[in-house]
Amino acid sequence: MKAMIFAAGLGTRLRPLTNNCPKALVYLGNQTLLERCIHLLAMQGVRTIVINIHHFGEQVIDFVKNHGSFGLDIRFSDERSELLDTGGGLLKAASLLGGTEPIIVINVDIFTNIDLKKMMQAQLQSKALATLAVRNRDSSRKLLFDKDGQLSAWKNLKTGEVKVAREAADSIPWAFSGIQIISPQWFELVNRTGKFSIIDAYLDLAVAQKVLAYPHDADLWADLGTLKALEKAIENI
Repeated sequence: MKAMIFAAGLGTRLRPLTNNCPKALVYLGNQTLLERCIHLLAMQGVRTIVINIHHFGEQVIDFVKNHGSFGLDIRFSDERSELLDTGGGLLKAASLLGGTEPIIVINVDIFTNIDLKKMMQAQLQSKALATLAVRNRDSSRKLLFDKDGQLSAWKNLKTGEVKVAREAADSIPWAFSGIQIISPQWFELVNRTGKFSIIDAYLDLAVAQKVLAYPHDADLWADLGTLKALEKAIENI
């Protein structure tokens, strides 16, 4: 299996920890967020990982090399000249990912014990363009799905802004977990270029393609992208 780790962000919510290092190399206990993410993927069968880099990108490269690439095939998608957001970052990494198998994509600041093999089976069985891990949790931004689990819209609960992909009579709101599995067909169908959000691309494509919810409320999960969340996680270790 192949995977991509989104690690290019500026980590502004983790300042001052990210004033001199990338978010990926912030420590949780005795391991960096990047290490924990790589170990999660490796334990579940991933052997090729693409990591996108921007903020202090050379530190990420050196860290991985100094750890012998963790015994894996680790490649870097270099965004140091321009940060491309999640969708643009994934599109830029297309040549490094390649192949015909679905690709696991995860944010570096996600801490979880989700069963990625089980999620992959759901993706393969549904033959969806993408399968999105979602949870019933507090969030100001929600993805809306119809009764069949098909993505129908996105909503900002604070501002009331809504982006609609398809009409759904009874939509179910879920918070996105920063974990997804995509079909390589995504690279052929996406109609955006440059810097763009992967969520916006999903909304574009969900008009005609299957973009499905994968609820995983029973799993351990935390977004460690803020100082408060990181400090709480450290207390729990």
